[in-house]
Amino acid sequence: MDKIIAVAFGGSIGAVSRYLIYYYFDKFHQSHFPWASLLVNLLGSLLIGLLWGLFDKYHISSGVRLFIFIGILGSFTTFSTFAFDVFSLSKEGEFRNMVLYILGTNVIGISLAFGGYYLTKLVY
Repeated sequence: MDKIIAVAFGGSIGAVSRYLIYYYFDKFHQSHFPWASLLVNLLGSLLIGLLWGLFDKYHISSGVRLFIFIGILGSFTTFSTFAFDVFSLSKEGEFRNMVLYILGTNVIGISLAFGGYYLTKLVY
């Protein structure tokens, strides 16, 4: 039960954090490009890499790992939003932005996860 509570509490933090970023972009930026989703997914990828690297170095309990990776970062980043954004760009005829978004999210996101992990290996 403790693990479920850890994931649920972390999930609420991640979801609210994602909402605040989306709210900021909706309020202050008008664009056909899904900047908020891209930022959330790239930031989440970097954090996963950095934290994974740190957790390899320091003993972190499985409960804390669940809280952070599954709870916070799992709800902060979301594949369903990515799929929705790709579909929306396609429907709007924004094919160039759609391809840039797909490549940016996947190529840069995965690179940030690896980069964050190996950065912690260099620092620690």
